[in-house]
Amino acid sequence: MTDNSQKMAYHAGEAKGQAQEKASNLMDKVDDAAQSAKESVQEAGQQMKAKAQGAVDAVKDAANK
Repeated sequence: MTDNSQKMAYHAGEAKGQAQEKASNLMDKVDDAAQSAKESVQEAGQQMKAKAQGAVDAVKDAANK
């Protein structure tokens, strides 16, 4: 009986470890996706800022002519 209990406990611990590893990997993927999204938003913001500055400069140029 003890041998069976030990095997069951071992397999339960093994399954728990695998589940924790999968959860950790999933969290890493979520972190990577969040970082990528953050970078994309920042890049889009920089592009919008540059376009807005270009529009301001165009208006200034037109007003000075």
